[in-house]
Amino acid sequence: MVSRKRFTLMPAIALAALSLMVTLPTLSNLHLYAATAQRYTVVTVEPGDTLWSIASAHTIANGDVQDTIDRISAANHLQASTIQPGEKIRIPE
Repeated sequence: MVSRKRFTLMPAIALAALSLMVTLPTLSNLHLYAATAQRYTVVTVEPGDTLWSIASAHTIANGDVQDTIDRISAANHLQASTIQPGEKIRIPE
């Protein structure tokens, strides 16, 4: 008579318990940080205003005006640098 080994769940349960013992301490030390909300100043474009003039007025001393233009363009989804009088533009702070 041939004896057959019975399949048991004990090795699978032991492996699952071991993996939990290893991963839970790692996950409990994990710190999640929420991104801070972006703040904007809204400016209404006046006749004669350019993106450069608005950006230079909102750039810190010795700051990069082109960087400010890039951030304004991204915040307002501008495809070109032309803006129209009466248009409202968000300036990232």
